[in-house]
Amino acid sequence: MKNLIVIVEDEEDILELIEYSLNKEGFETVGFLNTKNVKELLEEEKVDLIIMDRNLPGVEGSEFIAGLRKEGVQTPVIYLSAKNSDENIEEGFISGGDDYITKPFNMKELLLRIRAVLKRTNPVSMLKEITYKDIVLKLDSRTVLVDDKKIELTKLEFDLLLTLVQNQNIVLDRDYLLEHVWGNDEIYQDRTVNVAINRLKEKIDPTKSKEYIKSVRGVGYTLY
Repeated sequence: MKNLIVIVEDEEDILELIEYSLNKEGFETVGFLNTKNVKELLEEEKVDLIIMDRNLPGVEGSEFIAGLRKEGVQTPVIYLSAKNSDENIEEGFISGGDDYITKPFNMKELLLRIRAVLKRTNPVSMLKEITYKDIVLKLDSRTVLVDDKKIELTKLEFDLLLTLVQNQNIVLDRDYLLEHVWGNDEIYQDRTVNVAINRLKEKIDPTKSKEYIKSVRGVGYTLY
């Protein structure tokens, strides 16, 4: 599962260079020459990082990010800008930036800072796989092995199991699972979570001998 990075840079040669270098390192990229369609993409895709210039046609980069932050968008941002005074850098962080690199820049340093921000803000995305007892979740291919045997899960079941593994030994209530697995735009029935949990149990523990998932009556579910 590749990290998706949005690059907003009005100099086309620099934009192409950054896209080429990041793609070569295994990242997925979408480039823009201005901020016009960025918000639309953020609404449609799970973006892991934004690399934002500030000297842009139309809306200035830090103003655009400040607007996103006011709307509750928390996607990490690295500014890459020729605005290099102390005041400029301070403005970048105040507006919601997570890091600030001044031009001219070193591509190797940019890559190192990208990985550092991703590791800090979305550590799971940097992992290739996660294990829990004899369950292995391979994040790149979104496959699951139980005792070295591949188990076929739907996208929702994979996301549900991943969320439980990431929060093992913590009881997750139904509202938390609905928000983090199903998302805010779905229409739910009363038994949505219960039905999905039971299907997941049947697939990862068909003999009911391992009992990975524990139901806490009146609260929710946990892995223990």
